[in-house]
Amino acid sequence: MDKTILQDYIDACELIKETEKDIQRLNQKKKTIIQTNVKGSMHEFPYVEQHFKVRGTTFSVKDDSRLRYEERLLEQRKANAEQIKLQVEEWMLTLPPRMQRIVKYRYLEGLAWEKVAIKMGRKATADSVRKEFERFSEEK
Repeated sequence: MDKTILQDYIDACELIKETEKDIQRLNQKKKTIIQTNVKGSMHEFPYVEQHFKVRGTTFSVKDDSRLRYEERLLEQRKANAEQIKLQVEEWMLTLPPRMQRIVKYRYLEGLAWEKVAIKMGRKATADSVRKEFERFSEEK
């Protein structure tokens, strides 16, 4: 696994969240029901006024098929992003524990090297952690 995929990991995670929101938005459109009240009476005597509620959706069959197609595309986008996320997580399992922590803090959580060093503890400095990662990257 190439470590450049780490750059895509954060984007993949965000894309998954955004796509889930888009799917929810589509589902809300499908559930939109409009209701109105109308009144009428019988054609013959006695003319008795009655009130009726009319309910229906705001979109046609064509709109419905377009929404279903868009939902399939969003599901595929989400699946692709989840695949990238899983690839990175599998690659992370091959790293030594200390390097897993460095990669997690720096790339997955997006922390600065100074904050990574603080989280690593043991008198680590930003430069020492960065150099450790650079040496590891050159080895692989």
